[in-house]
Amino acid sequence: MDKIDSNRKKNRDLNILYQDENIAVIEKPSGLAVQGGEGVGICVIGILSSQLNRRIFPVHRLDKDTTGILVTALSKEAAAIYSAFFSRKKIVKQYQAVCLNCPRRPSGEIRLPLEKKKKDGAPSDVQEAVTFYRVEKSSPDGSFCFVSLRIETGRMHQIRRHLALSGFPVAADDKYGDFAKNREIRRLYGIKKLQLAATSLILPVLDGGKERMLEISCPLPSHMEVCIATLFP
Repeated sequence: MDKIDSNRKKNRDLNILYQDENIAVIEKPSGLAVQGGEGVGICVIGILSSQLNRRIFPVHRLDKDTTGILVTALSKEAAAIYSAFFSRKKIVKQYQAVCLNCPRRPSGEIRLPLEKKKKDGAPSDVQEAVTFYRVEKSSPDGSFCFVSLRIETGRMHQIRRHLALSGFPVAADDKYGDFAKNREIRRLYGIKKLQLAATSLILPVLDGGKERMLEISCPLPSHMEVCIATLFP
């Protein structure tokens, strides 16, 4: 299996980690939405379309405040192929997060169904959701931990919801997290941004009509590196 590590650019263009005739895999920064919409002026698809001077098609999403690896397609046909790869679980997504509190076990899986809300007041669907975690570092008093994560399903805000429901929410998560502790770590340590990043992806790439597996990785964003250095000296 081939492997690519990020080499970050220091300009306003998005960092392209891998590109071929079908896809462009980029490193999404924090605070940037994947697609435009109501109240969203600047987004990944718009920036990348301008950067590559061609139409870009989303394949999957990352939350606006989550950083890391994102796959985009360069044609409708490629978007359909890679959307199917995600649906058939041929693409492995791995994340890292700083969490408030620590799980009881150093590694394990979270299997908690999650509701998918519908519009127009229709009843919500309940979807299966599976997240695997492993604790990489923890503070002596159990107040914080740094975890690696892999998701088997791709539900909306799955990692953030699963970790919050399991008692160790992502630090600085202002939607599902511990709001009182978020205020505390902001006051004490200056931690303001969501501490969650998609840092590794294994996916098939099409080469001469054949599939080969490629692993792409990128380092943690600077705000997470600072957070880890502060909480785990």
